[in-house]
Amino acid sequence: MQFSESWLRSLCNPALSNQELCHLLTMAGLEVEENEPVAPEFSGVVVAHVLTVDKHPDADKLKLCSVDVGEAAPLQIVCGAPNVAAGMKVPCARVGANLPGIEIKKAKVRGIESHGMLCSARELGLSEDHGGLLPLAADAVVGEDIRKHLDLDDRRITIKLTPNRADCLSVLGVARELSALTGVPLSAPEIKPVAAAIDDQRAIQLDAPASCPRYCGRIVRGVNANVPTPEWMKRRIERSGIRSISFLVDVTNYVMLEIGQPLHAFDDAELAGAVHVRLPAPGEKLLLLNEQTVTPAADTALIADDEKPLAMAGIMGGEHSGISDSTRDLFLESAYFPPAAIAGKARALGFSSDAAHRYERGVDFELQRRAIERATQLILENCGGQSGPVVEAAAPDHLPLRRPVTLRSARAAKVLGIALPDERIEAMLKSLGLQVERVAGGFRVTPPSFRFDIEIEEDLIEEIARIHGYDSIPSLPPVARVAMMPASESKKSAMALRRQVAARGYHEVVTYSFVEAAWESDFAANAAPVVLANPIASQMGVMRSTLVGGLVGTLAANRKRQIDRVRVFEIGRCFRREAGAGPVDGFTQPLRVGGLAAGAAQPEQWGTTTRRVDFYDLKADVEAVFAPRRLEFVKAAHPALHPGRCAEVRLDGVCVGHIGELHPRWVQKYELGTAPVVFELELPALLATPFPAYVEVSRFPAVVRDLALVVPLGQALAPLLAGLKAAAPAIVRDVALFDVYQGKGLAESEKSLAFRIVMQDTQRTLEDAEVDAVIADLLAVAGRDFAASLRG
Repeated sequence: MQFSESWLRSLCNPALSNQELCHLLTMAGLEVEENEPVAPEFSGVVVAHVLTVDKHPDADKLKLCSVDVGEAAPLQIVCGAPNVAAGMKVPCARVGANLPGIEIKKAKVRGIESHGMLCSARELGLSEDHGGLLPLAADAVVGEDIRKHLDLDDRRITIKLTPNRADCLSVLGVARELSALTGVPLSAPEIKPVAAAIDDQRAIQLDAPASCPRYCGRIVRGVNANVPTPEWMKRRIERSGIRSISFLVDVTNYVMLEIGQPLHAFDDAELAGAVHVRLPAPGEKLLLLNEQTVTPAADTALIADDEKPLAMAGIMGGEHSGISDSTRDLFLESAYFPPAAIAGKARALGFSSDAAHRYERGVDFELQRRAIERATQLILENCGGQSGPVVEAAAPDHLPLRRPVTLRSARAAKVLGIALPDERIEAMLKSLGLQVERVAGGFRVTPPSFRFDIEIEEDLIEEIARIHGYDSIPSLPPVARVAMMPASESKKSAMALRRQVAARGYHEVVTYSFVEAAWESDFAANAAPVVLANPIASQMGVMRSTLVGGLVGTLAANRKRQIDRVRVFEIGRCFRREAGAGPVDGFTQPLRVGGLAAGAAQPEQWGTTTRRVDFYDLKADVEAVFAPRRLEFVKAAHPALHPGRCAEVRLDGVCVGHIGELHPRWVQKYELGTAPVVFELELPALLATPFPAYVEVSRFPAVVRDLALVVPLGQALAPLLAGLKAAAPAIVRDVALFDVYQGKGLAESEKSLAFRIVMQDTQRTLEDAEVDAVIADLLAVAGRDFAASLRG
C-alpha cells in the first residue's frame, strides 16, 4: 500500500515527525517498507506567468520570453521548449536557483541575456518527461514557491501489509490505525447521500449470490468526460502508484485508495437491459481493458447485461463497455465479492489488478453504498451531470457474519505479561472501531465489518499489544528454578558436528528441499520422487532424496562467478517414498550430511605447490569427523558418482554413506569445469560417539616391524588390512600401510604392500620370539586368505 504523507495527515495529523510516524506504524504491524521524498531537493523555483513570447533573432528553435515571477519587473528568459506560450503558468528557476545537478546563472544565449530558466518536469526531477514545460494551474499564484504550490515537500510512504490487514489497503484505514495509536481525532471524509435528480435506473440480478452477495449500481447522465482531473486528486493517486488516465477513471481509483472500496464505471450507452452477476457460459470469452482476451473459469463470476459479458467480477472491466472521451452517461458499480470468489483468479490468467488485490484479502461488506455516494459526489462536483437513485441487490444469507468474541482480562494479562486496567483495554478496543460490551471477567467484542481478521480471543490480545505498544511491554527475564540437564557422552550435537566440519575448511549452506525433477533423476536415479501439489516455482516441483543436487547447484552458481575453490556442506532432511517407513505412511525423511569440495586442495600460497582436491582429501575429512571410530571404504556404484572413483562408507559393517568424484556426465551437463568430490553420510551415524573407555598407558617400549607383502595387482587394501588386524593378537597395537610399490623385481600382475606393525604390552617387555611368532602368524593369514607372499 503506497500513499502520500500529506494525504494521510489530512485525515489524521499527530504531532510526529516523518521518522516518528513511520516508526509508529511499523511497530503497530504496518511495516514501512519505503519512505522517500516525492521530489529531489531544489530551491529558487517559483510560479511564473509567461507574458509574451517572441522569436529569437538568431535561432529558429529558441524563443524570447517575458516572464512575470512576482518581482517589480518581468524577466527576460530564453526558452527552447516547444509548448511555451503567452498566458501559461510554468515553473521558473531564477538566477541563483539550485536544481538537481545544476545551478542557474545569468547567461547569454545566442547573444541574448537570459535571467533564469523555465522548467520541465524532468529538470525538477519530478518525472522523465522533457517534451516541454511543466504547465501549472491557471489559478496558481505568481511568485509562490513551486515546492509549496505542488506540495513537493511531501513524502511517499509504502507499507508492507500482511494478508490479514486488508482494512489498511486505503488511506482511511491507515489513518484509522494512526488515530487509535496516537489518540488524535480522525477526520474522515464527509460522505452525504446524493439526492436522485432523475429516475433512471437499471435492474440488478444476483444470479450467483455466493460470488456477489451485494451489488450497488447508479446511473449518472450528462457528464463531461473530457474534464481534466483536478491537480490535488491527480497528485494523490499518482503518489499512490496509480497512473492518471481521465477524470472518470481517476475518480474510481481515488475512492478505492481513499476508503478501500474498488469501483468500476461502465459506459451506460453500451449496456443492454438489466445488470447480472452470473457465472460464465461454457466457452464464453471476454476482451478485458488490458487488451487480453480470456476464457473465464467456470467458477469465475462475470458482470453482464442481458446480451453479453461486461467485466470479470472484482478483477477487471471489459474493453467494449469501458469509459471513453465520448461517454456522456455512465453506470457506476460498487459491489462486495467474497475473498474465496476472487482469490487466485487473476493470477491464473497471468495478471493482477488493484481491485483483485483488495477483494481477495477482504473488503468491508458494508462500504458499497457509501463508496458509490462518494464517487457520485466527486463526479457531479467536477464534470456535472444528474444522478439516478442507488439500486442495491443483496443476498443477506451470503454476507459475512460478525460473531462476538469473548476477551478475558486475566487471559490478556497472562499472554502479554502485564496487567492493564479494564478501562484502558476498553478504550483501546473502541478506538479501533470495535463494539465493546462489559461482561463478568472481561469483554464481549464484536468486530466491525472492515475487520476480517478478528475471530478468536488471541486476535483481540494482539490488538491490545499493538495499540499499547510493543515497546511499552517490559522485557523481563524469566524467573524459574534451572536444572542442569545431563549431557550424553555417547552422542554429540549437530552444532558440534557443524563446528567440526567447518574447522576443516567447509562453509555451511542451506538449500531448498524443493528441487528440480532432473536433479532427482541425475543424482539419485529417482524416477518416482515426492511431487509437490503446489510448488512455489516450476523448477522446484519435487522433494529431494539426496543432498548432492543442492551442493552441485551451489558449485555451479559459484563457477558462474569465477570462484574456483569451493568447499561446502549441508545438514538437512531428504525425502523418499517407502511404505510404512515413518510417521506418515509411505515416506521416510532421513537426516543426512553432504559435503562437496572442488578446485585446489589448499588455498593458493607460496609454501606448497598447487594441486586439485581428490578423493583422498575428502576421505581424510570423513575419517576425521568419525574419529575415533574406524571406517571401511568399499568400492561401490552410485548414480551421481564416477563409477571407478566411488566408495561405500561402512561403519561396523553397515553402510552409512557414499563418497566419490562426481560423474563426468553431470560435470559436463552442469558446466562445472573440473569434477568435484562429494560425500553424503547418515547424520545419526555421525552423531553417535563411543563411550569413553580407560586404556592403560604402557611403560614398556614398543616393537616395530615392517612387513612387505607381494599380492596380486587387483587385491584391494581394505580386506587385506582388515584380515591382518583380525588375526593380530592383543599385543599388536597398530597395523598401517606405509608403502605401495610396482616395478622392477615384481611381475606386471603383482604389487607390493608394505605394512608397519607396532607391538607393545602393558605388563612387560616383549621378547624377540614373541614378536617373530606374531609376524609368522600374520604371514600365514596373508598367504592363506589373500595369496600374499613375503617380498624378498
